[in-house]
Amino acid sequence: MGRYSAGMEIKDKVAIVTGGGSGIGEALAHRFADEGARAVVVVDMDVDNAQRVAGMIDIATAMQLDVTDEAGTIELVNQTVKEHGGLDIFVSNAGYVTQGGLETENDEIQRMWEVHVMSHIYAARASVPVMVANGGGYLLNTASAAGLLTQLGSMQYSITKAAAVSLGEFLAITYGERGIRVSMLCPQAVETNILANSPDRLDQGTGTPGSAAGDGVLSPEQLADTVIECMSEERFLVLPHPEVQTYRERKANDVDRWIKGMQRFESQLFAQSDLRPADWLLS
Repeated sequence: MGRYSAGMEIKDKVAIVTGGGSGIGEALAHRFADEGARAVVVVDMDVDNAQRVAGMIDIATAMQLDVTDEAGTIELVNQTVKEHGGLDIFVSNAGYVTQGGLETENDEIQRMWEVHVMSHIYAARASVPVMVANGGGYLLNTASAAGLLTQLGSMQYSITKAAAVSLGEFLAITYGERGIRVSMLCPQAVETNILANSPDRLDQGTGTPGSAAGDGVLSPEQLADTVIECMSEERFLVLPHPEVQTYRERKANDVDRWIKGMQRFESQLFAQSDLRPADWLLS
């Protein structure tokens, strides 16, 4: 089962963190260093942010990457192996959110597909052979509670995050016996840029969070605590908001009732807003 069969410990490991220039990625880069990682490669499309984070961590280096660039992802992995002698953990974390329903432009849907799904495929293609040759490794892919439930106000976010979870299941099933561990990070509201841009905020002017924040807004540092715990136990689903498990069970037990409840919830949420997707299309 490889050298990770007893659970993942971060100590002495080499980790890549995409989307590492802010938010969840930044917190994980710091936490991996605190846990004794040998090297952390902080990756972001905004190289200044990546360098800022890496500059605060003695064992970290920074690299620029658009995660939709497969050739660039391959080069990232190759360069990491060359400089640090291996790769143990790949955190595929980059993401964003926009509002919209059926009226969303195809280019926007495709762009989100590239960022939320293809980037995970590129990361796995590049890193899994290296990890298998080295006795095993860990893929931590950031999805969202939206991938298990849905995202009110964003069709494109909902469907791409659901696809990301499905991909994670495939990777875990297909490569688990080769020593590859997979976890899907599925939080609700976290204090990041995604929360600030969420389409279901109740008040777009003040930034009051909407449906995803009903169970509380976590700091990235709080989320990192849950990630470390779940990686040590090799849990597939990382649920920093434990309420998500209850919602999943309700959905599985009676999906029709769950959909009706979500319809009522959406009507209430957007009652004072002109941002409801159904209204955008029909107005």
